[in-house]
Amino acid sequence: MVRRLGDDEQPLLSDIESSSTLNDADDAPLAVDGDGGDNNDDDVGVPMSRRRVLVIMLSMWALIFLQSSNMSGITMLQSRIAEDLDADEHVTWFAGVYLIALSAVSPLFGRLATIFPPRNMILPVSLTVALGSGLTATAPSLSVFLAGRVVTGLGGAGVMTLSMVFVLALSSKKRRGLFLALANVGFTIGLSFGAVVFGAVVGWAGWRTIFWAQVPVALGGGVVLFASVPPQTKNDKKASAKGTWEKVKTIDYPGAALMCLTISLLLYALAGTVRPLVLTAALVALAGFVAWEYRWATDPVIPLHVLSSRSVLFSCFAQLIFVSARWTLLYYGPIFMLAVKGLSPSSAGSILIPTNFGYGGGGLLIGSLHIRRGGSFWLPSVAAYVLFCVTLVGVAAVAAGGGPQWVFVAAVFANGLATGGGMNYSFAHMLHVSAPSVHFITTSLLGTFRGFGGSFGTAIGGGYFLRLLADKMAREFARLDGGAELSPERRDLITRLAGRPGAVFAGDLTAAETEIARGAYADALARLWMMAAGLGVCAVLLQALCGWNEAGEGDGEQPATVSESEEEEAAAGLLAAEGARED
Repeated sequence: MVRRLGDDEQPLLSDIESSSTLNDADDAPLAVDGDGGDNNDDDVGVPMSRRRVLVIMLSMWALIFLQSSNMSGITMLQSRIAEDLDADEHVTWFAGVYLIALSAVSPLFGRLATIFPPRNMILPVSLTVALGSGLTATAPSLSVFLAGRVVTGLGGAGVMTLSMVFVLALSSKKRRGLFLALANVGFTIGLSFGAVVFGAVVGWAGWRTIFWAQVPVALGGGVVLFASVPPQTKNDKKASAKGTWEKVKTIDYPGAALMCLTISLLLYALAGTVRPLVLTAALVALAGFVAWEYRWATDPVIPLHVLSSRSVLFSCFAQLIFVSARWTLLYYGPIFMLAVKGLSPSSAGSILIPTNFGYGGGGLLIGSLHIRRGGSFWLPSVAAYVLFCVTLVGVAAVAAGGGPQWVFVAAVFANGLATGGGMNYSFAHMLHVSAPSVHFITTSLLGTFRGFGGSFGTAIGGGYFLRLLADKMAREFARLDGGAELSPERRDLITRLAGRPGAVFAGDLTAAETEIARGAYADALARLWMMAAGLGVCAVLLQALCGWNEAGEGDGEQPATVSESEEEEAAAGLLAAEGARED
């Protein structure tokens, strides 16, 4: 029997009045159709009370905050973990394995969300996050700790995917952008304040307590979200009608495994000391992945027929480089404040607040004031990339020259502005240069490449930084000791200082040793950010080579065809992989 909703039960996610009950909402047009538009302009989403919407948002934010804080907060725990687990030479992997796991399986979760009702995936995902956090908290050795980080990353991929899936499934067309932005706000808050919170807590509670505390938050957030989300949506009925297990069989498991293997081998080969044999194995795995995806995969995890477009290919690789360069600042900005400026862990982590505030503000301003039409954004996207490189040079100059702290804060804020603008402009321009029939697929691809940027930036950039740091300290300590060879004690000290930035101002060093360590960190970080600016120039060139012609105009490219399953996967996980890149 149909009744009229009370004032408190009016659908918050819709823009028009509705007299449907929550159970009747299954007939509302929720799905996004294949050409990127809704089935009609009066898409009302799912009618829900304001209280229910608030509970869904808060529980989602709790889960999202856990994932994003695990990206930035690990820098503030690095010294304590390295000391407890004797892992000074492996600190780059504390964040690297988490980001690899999160980025690699995000496309897979997008596919699973089109097969199983997304609501039924909430509890397994939250349980995985809790299990990974518990394993990390109890780790007696480095291998167990890294395994826990991998498990947490796998669950994190599900969290980021489901957050976007629920926005797409439950919101109306007119408010979808608003609620996507709100989901991203939760991620940005976690990324900005994760290092602050972790740095403030680790001093009195220890790093294991921080990971233990994530277990009840993950479980509680998952249970509350599961209880709050409507039992079934129209998308769920559609998925069920198509044969769940038949669709499970079509998932590209070999392709996903080869992709993860390729990325892991490549990062391991280039992080720290370059390993030629591992690099060769990575190239072999890459060749196997390309061959499988191109010749045998019926539903490829990376649709190469879409990626073969010059504009799409250059856009994706430009984003990979761009985000990799950005992550050198996100990961090592707090370390600069800790080891060079001598701030406490909680204060050092606060450097991420201005840069992420600039990122969010830049994206919001450009999205609301300029990107209000379709068409080419070639010049703005290239200009934003150039500005990004200039700001990184400024950050490096301040780090090398020892300028005032406020100048460094201003430089990272400007870098955030350029990043937000570059992300929005490049995304809008890629939609212009790719065929409308593949917009969902190209969006998913761009998110995947952005996600891998975090892994490359922390692992490869971290390896480069640690080599610079160790070499600089070795030269300076040899000069201090007046000899050409370093003693075993000095070598152990260099290893400890490289893995524990908090030890520079811990009070255990002499004044001369402190100054050497501080100067080495400043020099290595400045050179790292100059290298990142150089990579940014490569991103500028790739973005410029995308061209400005609309898909199929003047370049001989034909719009690619997309299978129904590819289209469904991209629609479900539209922006899921965005989480690993920054916001």
